[in-house]
Amino acid sequence: MQDKILVIACGAIARELVHIRKLNNWDHIDFHCLPPELHNQPAQIPLAVKAKIKSQASHYKKIFVAYADCGTGGALDKVLDEYGIERIPGAHCYEFFTGSKQFQDLTEAEPGSFYLTDFLTRHFERLVIRGLGIDRLPALKSVYFNNSKRLVYLAQSDSEELKMMARQHADTLGLNYQYHACGSTPLARVLQPALQNWDRPHTEQPPLIRINKVNRS
Repeated sequence: MQDKILVIACGAIARELVHIRKLNNWDHIDFHCLPPELHNQPAQIPLAVKAKIKSQASHYKKIFVAYADCGTGGALDKVLDEYGIERIPGAHCYEFFTGSKQFQDLTEAEPGSFYLTDFLTRHFERLVIRGLGIDRLPALKSVYFNNSKRLVYLAQSDSEELKMMARQHADTLGLNYQYHACGSTPLARVLQPALQNWDRPHTEQPPLIRINKVNRS
């Protein structure tokens, strides 16, 4: 068994996880990412996570799951309870990207919101348009987004290209556009208690999360 932590993660947050690992020198962590398409079929997430746990448990000192509930209706937690494994708190990945208070404020301000992250902005055509079948049946757009009023881009980076793409995606869906800068800090804060290597030699206290700031615009 390696003296390492395995993080079973959604592929949609892989870039952010690798960035946070690099900033904090968490070389004791390995990532195994599951396909981001599972978000369109959340009932399959618990089974996919369980299969990965069973195949990898003997190789790691600890396993952590970098998913929120993600639409599984508590089924993911039932799987994790079997093995005594923790996950990221919250109902959706959007919550740990913004922080719980910020996400609550956003949803209260406009419950009919559709959210994009950097990853979803880059892969909008594959995961939203083709993933939901809108390319084949355009009428599905009104079915899926009939109750949505705005698209909120939760930005992990400060990319002008992604901002422009997100605005175009809002136009495609016929939604109002809002930009919200998140950076990697909220996600890093929820990861630290589970992933920090407390056994590092010559370190009296664990180092603080390093902040990845994003300019607001």
